[in-house]
Amino acid sequence: MSHLFDKLSVRGATLRNRIGVSPMCQYSSVEGVAGDWHLVHLGSRAVGGAGLVMVEATAVERRGRITPGCMGIWGEEHIEPLARVARFVKEHQAVAGIQIAHAGRKASQAATWLGGHFLSPEEGAWEIVGPSPIPFAEKAPVPQELTVEEIRAIQRAFAEAARRAERAGFQWLEIHGGHGYLIHSFHSPLSNRRRDAYGGSFENRIRFTAEMVRGVRAVWPEERPLAIRLSCTDFAEGGWTLEETIELAKALKDEGVDLIDCSGGGGVPAAKIPVGPGYMVGFAREVRKAAGILTGTVGMITQPWQADQIVRNGEADLVFLAREMLRDPYWPQRAAAALGHKEWAYVPSQYHRAH
Repeated sequence: MSHLFDKLSVRGATLRNRIGVSPMCQYSSVEGVAGDWHLVHLGSRAVGGAGLVMVEATAVERRGRITPGCMGIWGEEHIEPLARVARFVKEHQAVAGIQIAHAGRKASQAATWLGGHFLSPEEGAWEIVGPSPIPFAEKAPVPQELTVEEIRAIQRAFAEAARRAERAGFQWLEIHGGHGYLIHSFHSPLSNRRRDAYGGSFENRIRFTAEMVRGVRAVWPEERPLAIRLSCTDFAEGGWTLEETIELAKALKDEGVDLIDCSGGGGVPAAKIPVGPGYMVGFAREVRKAAGILTGTVGMITQPWQADQIVRNGEADLVFLAREMLRDPYWPQRAAAALGHKEWAYVPSQYHRAH
């Protein structure tokens, strides 16, 4: 029997299967506001049968966007357009999730199809911030080092974003703590050279995250799951390690985090990443085993048997698909048929004649 189509209950949310649509930037918002593209993009994945449909990295403050086209949730004007997406996703029996984020020193870039370069002042560049004045790359702008007061303000911005996500009707909240963005840059010694309570020792480097998660969990409803995406290693000498990720996962579990979305890299451009099918799965397996917490996995997962095997073998509790979902919004239906469980696939009434 397939395990990919087992239900997963986390607090008050029940996923109809173990398939999640990974948060994927669309660079298609105007001043952070969700539009028709996001409704169609995310709605089609709910119609396609995924258990969890995640809105892309959504900035908790304006300067926390990666690009001018990134999603935002820093103002009241963002709530109703996002609520429209959440309503549609839930109407099609998927759990509606959103990832809240701050790009930190990787903010103020052009969209990928415009080159992905850091913006010039003529292109509308804005101030970027980080734990230390260390640029992401050789020609990248130097981030402003955050003061303790500014750290506290950003932590409050995450909590306010969680409140807005609740008002928009999302049932699942994920904090983006990976890929070299602000939270991850506090974790890694390669980007955090602070000498105060937010730098130096492991306990100090995770302080920003622990305090922020505590604030988010205090306002995010008890019955709704809270997850966090972590880069489990920098894939670079002297950087953040899997062992540190495991210790952080244990600490965050105590703060009310329910699932670690395990990814890797993104913190430094020279990382040596062994890319291949399922290359992040081992992180989810080790964190799950050592920290005793639910995990999700990502990374070139394309085949139904591959995703099923991950769940069957207890390597992760949830399989997130990204590029494969861009190629085929109906991947869950195809997977159900391939695994011999076609009757488990969600098919809207309007499409029954094709099945």
